[in-house]
Amino acid sequence: MSTPSTVVVFLDAGSLPLPLTFAASAQVVYEPHDTTPADRVAERIARADVVITNKIRLTGQQLREAPRLKLVVVSAAGTDNVDLEAAKALGIAVRNVPDYGTDSVAEHVIATLLMARRSLAAYAQAATDGRWSRSTHFCWHGPAIRSVGGTVLGVVGRGRIGEATARLARGLGMTVLYARSPGRPAADDERELDVLLGEADAVTLHVPLTPQTHHLIDARRLALMKPTATLINTGRGALVDADALIRALRCGQLGGAAIDVLDTEPPPSSHPLLAGDVPNLLVTPHVAWASESAQANLASKVEGIVEQHLAKRHAGA
Repeated sequence: MSTPSTVVVFLDAGSLPLPLTFAASAQVVYEPHDTTPADRVAERIARADVVITNKIRLTGQQLREAPRLKLVVVSAAGTDNVDLEAAKALGIAVRNVPDYGTDSVAEHVIATLLMARRSLAAYAQAATDGRWSRSTHFCWHGPAIRSVGGTVLGVVGRGRIGEATARLARGLGMTVLYARSPGRPAADDERELDVLLGEADAVTLHVPLTPQTHHLIDARRLALMKPTATLINTGRGALVDADALIRALRCGQLGGAAIDVLDTEPPPSSHPLLAGDVPNLLVTPHVAWASESAQANLASKVEGIVEQHLAKRHAGA
C-alpha cells in the first residue's frame, strides 16, 4: 500500500532566496508562499502535514485548526514565533536550525565593528562628495579612526555565535570578555554585565529575546559604556531600547552603533533608527545571517529535517 503524499507548506519562502528540493519529491506536495498574512495562516496550513516558517507566527489556535500537522520547521535559530506549549499538547514536533549561519553572523559583527571604529562610511562619502578633491593635502582628515587591536570586546551571550565572534576578534588582537550568565559562578574572563559595559571598547549582543532580556541595553546601561565604545546588535531588535540608543548617539554619550535587527521587521519607514540623521549609526536590513554559504546551509538543513520526517512516516506506513 503506497504512502499518501505529504503536504509541505512554506509560509514565507521568500525569506530564503534558494528554492527547496526534496529527495523524495514523489512523496511531497510542496506549497511555497512568498509570505503569508496573519489572516491567511490558518487557511494555508489546514491540510499541511509539515509547515515551514521563518518569521510567520503560529498561534495555538492556528495549530489546533491543522489536524494533519505533525511537524513545524522553523527555518531560523529561534522558535519564539511558535506557540511551543500548544504544539507539545497537540503532538506536533517543532524543529529549528540553530547553527546554519554562525560564521556568517560572526563575520558580520567583525565587519561592522571595523566599519564603525574606522568611520568608513563617512570617509567613503568624503571621497566621492568632493571633500577629498578640495583637500590641500594628499588625504582628507575627518572623524576619529579607532583601531581594534589592543581593545576589549564584550560578548553578551556565550553561545555558538558569541564564541565564533570571539575567535575572530582575538585574531585581530582584541581581548575578549563575556557577560556572566545569571545563576552560575563567573569564569575568569566573565564579568557582571554592568561591569563589562564599562570595561569594553565594543559590545556585541548574542542572547535570545525573553521578558528578562527585553531592552537589556537601556538608557541606564548605555550610560555605563565608554563614550568611544561601539554597540553591535545582530541578535534581536528589542534587546536594545532604540529611543535611548538614539539619544546616546546624538549627545555623544556613545561612540557608535551597528544594528542589524529592529524591534519590528520589516520596519515602517518612520522607524526612528531609519531617520538617516542619527550620527555614527550603521543599520543593515537583518542580513548578518545571509551569506551565500549560510543560505545554502540553511536550505540543506531544512530539507534534511523534512526528509527525515518523510523517512519515519514511510517506515511506519
